[in-house]
Amino acid sequence: MNRYYYDFHLHSCLSPCGDDDSTPNNIAGMATLCGLNVIALTDHNTCKNCPAFFEACKRYGIIPVAGMELTTSEDIHVVCLFEKLGDAMAFDSEIDKRRVPVKNRKDIFGNQLILDGEDNIIGEEENLLSNATTVSLDEAPEIVKRYGGICYPAHIDRQANGIISVLGTFPETPHFDIVEINQKDKIDEYVNKYSLQDKRVIVSSDAHYLQNMRDKENYFEIDDEPYSSALVRNKIFELLKG
Repeated sequence: MNRYYYDFHLHSCLSPCGDDDSTPNNIAGMATLCGLNVIALTDHNTCKNCPAFFEACKRYGIIPVAGMELTTSEDIHVVCLFEKLGDAMAFDSEIDKRRVPVKNRKDIFGNQLILDGEDNIIGEEENLLSNATTVSLDEAPEIVKRYGGICYPAHIDRQANGIISVLGTFPETPHFDIVEINQKDKIDEYVNKYSLQDKRVIVSSDAHYLQNMRDKENYFEIDDEPYSSALVRNKIFELLKG
């Protein structure tokens, strides 16, 4: 059994309010400096930098996970993770149809840059990515599952776009087996207050800037023989799916 240190909530320069320096290669490089082994790219309502992210992570020896931070119609953030890059990109195409087109204000929200594996700009998203989609919280788990992924509420301990701050409580439905907490020292408080003892708690940074990425702390223990990045990713998803 080996420990794999993770961060499953990272944003690139494609996310509004993200730093242009948060390129796929810079994220992978910073993850190496932080001692992380497995990281997920979860830009707002898009997976379009995930192909470049996979290339960059391979270059740095980091195991990549393709993801998205979905904004539901209730303005709740939900982390969506996919074991296979192709499934994530198919999900991305689905969410493109469910976005509400509002022009991005670069002067307020910044650029939304699509890059290749060498960090070259190959496109730019013109419509704001962080606004709510037409996907409801109730719909989200089934849609994500249809594309082979898993999802769970993001940063439940935060006021902005957290499921508890929006709804006032943690709902019984839809059912989630996992929750994300941003600050590890709040786990006991939230688990006890909202009766989340049956949930797996994931702690991630939600870093929009390279300097906000955290040193290794949270990990999975995995039997990784015979080693491959695909095996490790598969074992992690087996744990997440319960």
